[in-house]
Amino acid sequence: MRVALVSEHASPLSTIGGVDAGGQNVHVAELATHLSGKGVDVVVHTRRDDPSLPRRIRIAPGVVVDHVDAGPARPVPKDELLAHMGAFAGDLRRCWAAEPPDVVHSHFWMSGLAALAAVPAGVPVAHTFHALGVVKRRHQGMRDPSPRGRLAEERRIARRADLVIATCQDEIAELARMGADLRRVTIVPCGVDLERFHPDTPAERRPAGLHRIVMIGRLVGRKGVDDMIRGLRHLPRTELVVAGGPPIAELDRDPEVRRLRAVAGQVGVGDRVTFRGSLPRPEIPPLLRSADVAVCAPWYEPFGMVALEAMACGVPVVTTAVGGMLDTVVDGETGLHVPPRRPGALAHAVGGLLADPERRRRMGAAGRQRAEQRYGWDRIAGATLAAYATLLTTQMAEAEASA
Repeated sequence: MRVALVSEHASPLSTIGGVDAGGQNVHVAELATHLSGKGVDVVVHTRRDDPSLPRRIRIAPGVVVDHVDAGPARPVPKDELLAHMGAFAGDLRRCWAAEPPDVVHSHFWMSGLAALAAVPAGVPVAHTFHALGVVKRRHQGMRDPSPRGRLAEERRIARRADLVIATCQDEIAELARMGADLRRVTIVPCGVDLERFHPDTPAERRPAGLHRIVMIGRLVGRKGVDDMIRGLRHLPRTELVVAGGPPIAELDRDPEVRRLRAVAGQVGVGDRVTFRGSLPRPEIPPLLRSADVAVCAPWYEPFGMVALEAMACGVPVVTTAVGGMLDTVVDGETGLHVPPRRPGALAHAVGGLLADPERRRRMGAAGRQRAEQRYGWDRIAGATLAAYATLLTTQMAEAEASA
């Protein structure tokens, strides 16, 4: 099978934790690699953001990244990329006319827009939203920087795609309200690298005498880092380590880092909050393993990959009860759920775990077991491949019926 993955802003080669680099980049890279391990030829089409990049680069056996020329060859915020999707689609159209894939799988709404505009007749399109504009608008209101028309385009994609692959149960209800035919929707969650994220990997050294909380992700307001900072004043002898955002040398110039440092100063915990900036992927498991508790506190979250990575490392998690973390984190067993935007509730949950080492150990072991049973990338790639196969079979049957 030949599969084209379309990921317009989230390259599998990007550094995680940057402005627009996060779980989607990891998802696309891991899915491509593990599909190829099952005999699939994969091309990942992503926008060129560096003039020095070759047009095509092989990143694993059977996996090629294709850098599409669409807009300036430099980083562009994803919310400014819509104007370049016509050029992106035109390039895909030429590429697929010469070498059509068997299945196109687009990731994020602008990729879906380009894929549906470019796909040859008879080639089915599967789509994964990763994040829905209607949910973002609900939580951010007028502060939502998404391009005008995003919600209407997402409704169109939900109705036109041959298959929508949702990542969690919470997404299904949203898709139904958008008019998606739920007979053409299936759930395949994100996965985790069980070898990289493992309880037996070495932990980063940390200061003696302090508990440690770790948060990892893009530094944007909706991730709730300030809620944990405000809660830290109720947790003596505890440090908070935050990874994500720009490289460490650029942290002082980052507006969100400056805002979060100001919050820490206001509540008197500035000396117990450390910002690490974006980290290379190999440095993330040792950091997670050094934590007593990993915290994910977003206002909303399409999936929540960091919580799953912490569980795979055997670290208990405290998460807000939103999105995919309602599926992955079993409240009271592998971690704890709290309401979003509630610093006091966050501090209470974390504090209870910090005071109970045996409970942390049990939750960590249960989290690792759940990750092994449900979320290994080999299992996720197999479920995705099965979805493609069903899609092709259904399309063939529909074509025969209409002949």
